[in-house]
Amino acid sequence: MMTNTGDSDSLTEALQAISVSTELIEEELKPHLDTILAAQLEKKKDIAVQIAKSGILPILAQALQNKSSLSCQVALVVAEMAREGAVRGLCIEAGLVKVLVPHLDSSEPEMLLNTGRAIGRICFDNPYQQDQLVHCGVILKLMSIMRKHPENDPLINVCVLALCNLADIDSAREALIEVDVGDVLIFQLKRAPDAERQHAILEILGSLAENDILKFQFVESGIPEALSELIKGLQGCSDPATLCSIKIASNLIVSLLLGDESMQKCFSEGSGMVYQDVLSWLQSSNTQLQLSGSLAIANFARNDSNCVKMMDLGVVPHILTMLEQHIDEGDVSVLHAGLSALRNLAIPVDNKELFQQKTFPSTKSYKNMNKSPSKFSFDKDPLIISIRKDCQLFSYACIDHAFSRNDLYQRSLDLHSQMNQLVHVTRVNRALEKQIDFKTKLVKELQTALDIKDACDAFVRDDVSNAATQTEETTEDMHEDDDHNITGQVNPPEVLARRSKRPRTNSSMEVTLS
Repeated sequence: MMTNTGDSDSLTEALQAISVSTELIEEELKPHLDTILAAQLEKKKDIAVQIAKSGILPILAQALQNKSSLSCQVALVVAEMAREGAVRGLCIEAGLVKVLVPHLDSSEPEMLLNTGRAIGRICFDNPYQQDQLVHCGVILKLMSIMRKHPENDPLINVCVLALCNLADIDSAREALIEVDVGDVLIFQLKRAPDAERQHAILEILGSLAENDILKFQFVESGIPEALSELIKGLQGCSDPATLCSIKIASNLIVSLLLGDESMQKCFSEGSGMVYQDVLSWLQSSNTQLQLSGSLAIANFARNDSNCVKMMDLGVVPHILTMLEQHIDEGDVSVLHAGLSALRNLAIPVDNKELFQQKTFPSTKSYKNMNKSPSKFSFDKDPLIISIRKDCQLFSYACIDHAFSRNDLYQRSLDLHSQMNQLVHVTRVNRALEKQIDFKTKLVKELQTALDIKDACDAFVRDDVSNAATQTEETTEDMHEDDDHNITGQVNPPEVLARRSKRPRTNSSMEVTLS
């Protein structure tokens, strides 16, 4: 290890020597690159900025473009330098990204590793550059690397991190439709050596599943079954990392069930593995699994045949038993999701009669209800989405070894608590809005009564024309108020705008346990 003064002098000399180079003589450049790399590994403050502003970036770009024997070392220098956010813009201006991309076709794992890290760090949190990468064909290159080097964990980590950053881009999703990404990701999920990689792969799957074509491909590839097996193997553990994996995986299964074809394949007339495991979630002591299980049942119950089949298979007692655990001071989200599942199950006429025959006291109010079933997912509140993004960024950072596992898991638990608090505040605000609407309605009704009284007084005075006019206006006001009362309902936060194609009305009713 060099002393401070010696380090500074050696680095300055190396930077000056490279910046004034007119020809790329490899033998001369290599010792200077070694000096720069050694200075970077000491992680002294502002070293990366000093290097980037020294004028050597165009020389490094030229070395990469020529694909010399120094390319691997140059890529490593760039990767270490790009750890600092302040130098990423300078790297882009020097054209480093453009000359790095072709090296993703290299047959050398070390070159692939250094190149992937350099590109990933330079383009991190830069939507424009990420979009440019997709248009340059980076998606296909990443998938090729993961297929050729499936057991190379450092290289797989780089590819997974890159996909995490690109999965939200529509053009990236379209590119992945053609390459069977589900099979590759599920293979890596099963062999993931730690929770960080599990979480990252699950995040990629969740983001890609927003595309309907990919969603169906995932179901065809057996991803719901693989996720269900993963959850089954993690149950019984209480450490934060495991609980986080269970939460992400179960949420993803609920998302996959939003597609009608996907839902039917997973249900498989009540014999599907996913459906059977969802039933066991209702009986679990894990609140997250109870929540996801209830939402999954609600999604399975989007057509009459599934509802009747589930009633025959005895799903309702499981839901009611679960709800009883949360009546007093339990989880409000679980109560809401469980009641939503009962609501969808009670839509078919045959099921209404079964609810009556079995004398479930909390479900008799469904007898006259006729409403389309709804799809259920998790809240899309902007604040919650921003917190989820925050959690994603911490996951990416952890994979890149910027944060320890314990720090990430504790942060994830804190974010989860914030999300629960946001949901609670949102529901309280909605309740207050309903109270305000109720008060407004009372005022309108009082005014209507006064108008009718005035009309009657006018009639007594034989002012027939005036009475008729006022009565007509009053009746129109009352009809307008009734219309507002029907269309102004607020659906539960889990209910998405998409509805079933079956012709049903849009009335709304909640069930309360007696």
